This record gives sequence, structure tokens and C-alpha cells, in this order.
Amino acid sequence: MFYTYVLKSLKDGKLYIGFSENLENRIKEHTKGLVVATRNRTPLKLIYYEACLIKEKAIEREKVLKSGFGRAYLKRRL
Repeated sequence: MFYTYVLKSLKDGKLYIGFSENLENRIKEHTKGLVVATRNRTPLKLIYYEACLIKEKAIEREKVLKSGFGRAYLKRRL
């Protein structure tokens, strides 16, 4: 499985959107400060994820969620 996920920074309230093949390990990397993009924004909370069977579909979904339309979708959904 491949996952598209959304983390919320409890420090600044901003969202981080990414994808991973191993969601549990990726979240651990984020919380330990091993990911440069979120290192200074911890603590983080997983607030949304989607599972896909195909890697390209998860990447495509990540790109959609990062767009203006995708962020508006997340605001309505969350």
C-alpha cells in the first residue's frame, strides 16, 4: 500500500502533505525530527490519510492535496 497523509503542526497550526509506502515509519521520522521540512514544526499530529494500491496514484493525490483546490477540500473535510 502507498499512503498520502496530512500532518498538522501543533506549534504553528500549518499542514504538511506527503506520501509514503510505510506510513507508520514515516510518521516516526517526522516526530523524531529526521525530516527537514517538518523538523522545526514539531510536535506533529496525523490528521488525515488515504491508502492507494498504486504508487503513482498516491503521488498524484499528494499533488492534488497540495494545490489550492486540495487545501480547500481538506479544510472542508477536516
